[in-house]
Amino acid sequence: MSAPATTRLMRQWLRRGSQASITPTITRQLHPQAAAATIRRVVPQIVLSQPRWLSISHAARAGIMPESEDPKPPNDEVMAPGNQQPAQLSEDEYQELSDVQMDLICEKAEAMQESREDVEVEYSAGVLNIVFPPNGTYVINKQPPNKQIWLSSPISGPKRYDWVVSGESMHQKEGGGQGEWVYLRDGTRLNALLSKELGLAIDHIEEDMTPSKDATE
Repeated sequence: MSAPATTRLMRQWLRRGSQASITPTITRQLHPQAAAATIRRVVPQIVLSQPRWLSISHAARAGIMPESEDPKPPNDEVMAPGNQQPAQLSEDEYQELSDVQMDLICEKAEAMQESREDVEVEYSAGVLNIVFPPNGTYVINKQPPNKQIWLSSPISGPKRYDWVVSGESMHQKEGGGQGEWVYLRDGTRLNALLSKELGLAIDHIEEDMTPSKDATE
């Protein structure tokens, strides 16, 4: 084979080898670019769809359950005691009513003392002391200047009771209703408290006297 023919064959072989080596390189370079372009087109759609879905879901929860964001305040209303007023008593009326009340309490306490050796009762000069385990010592005394009966309880604390008449009506004479010693601040009745804390059952006092309109009379 002549030299020119050999040279031509070598050139053809080199061109074919160069084309064969370049083509895969170009192909390998194009495939990642196409894949990257495909990922860029798909990924933004997925990322953008998530915030839209979350924002709609939050709005739905707020609309369905508004109490979770703005709850109603609790009802802390407390029942107030009734509109009770102390009766206008003269000095004699107060002494009579308070003596009856103190005697009733003392009588019931002494009856309880007979059945319980740990109970002690002492009544002197208008002051009644009742030692009642396990509660403690109760002190009940008259207060003529205020026309009240005072109680010191180891459980409920100190209270001042006024004479209150209930049940008066147009068919009854003035002052002819049922009277009780009542703590006006909270409506507590003396007899009810003694029944609850000491177990003393004391009857109501029926007032048949007509209290004077002026407490100084």
